[in-house]
Amino acid sequence: LQEVAFLNAGVRILISDHRSDRSEEFCYEKGLVEFVEHLNRAEQPLFGEVISIQGQQDDVEVDVAVQYHMDFTETVRTFANNINNIEGGTHLSGFRSALTRAINNYAKKSKLVREDQANFSGEDVREGLTAIVSVRLEEPQFEGQTKGKLGNAEVKTAVEQALVQNLEFYFEEHPNEGRRILDKCMQSQPAREACLFT
Repeated sequence: LQEVAFLNAGVRILISDHRSDRSEEFCYEKGLVEFVEHLNRAEQPLFGEVISIQGQQDDVEVDVAVQYHMDFTETVRTFANNINNIEGGTHLSGFRSALTRAINNYAKKSKLVREDQANFSGEDVREGLTAIVSVRLEEPQFEGQTKGKLGNAEVKTAVEQALVQNLEFYFEEHPNEGRRILDKCMQSQPAREACLFT
């Protein structure tokens, strides 16, 4: 129920056990932003703000929240119509490719990395990342009985478009935060490359 409340900003969910007079109430006005803050409650954020992105393409609504922390672990949770897609799917693919593209575009445009430096890999840009990717669409196509993976091809495009445009705008408006993300990517890149050759 807490997860459903996170995914539906402003919806109040109250559960009561009349046998013991115990009750629990969940309501999150900032939705996915508070979901990410909840997941990162034991982490040290790279910067305080959670990046929140919304977009829509055709009949696909996209809602994404992202925050980096000082650790190395990656936590990305994906949902379609409030269903937790634990195996990911097209929205996860779209998120990963868009994040990598947006950060590499910003790195070259801002000239904070050398022209001859190789692009960051997906692993580089996702190190220390916590994100929630939630989409809403009329006819979701799930793979498997448990609805663990989303298969709609149009969702990948919708997520990519929303994320690239909004992230590039965010970096332009917040250069200090953009710089800190790039610094983290630059630290993870040589460590990853060193592991490849050991």
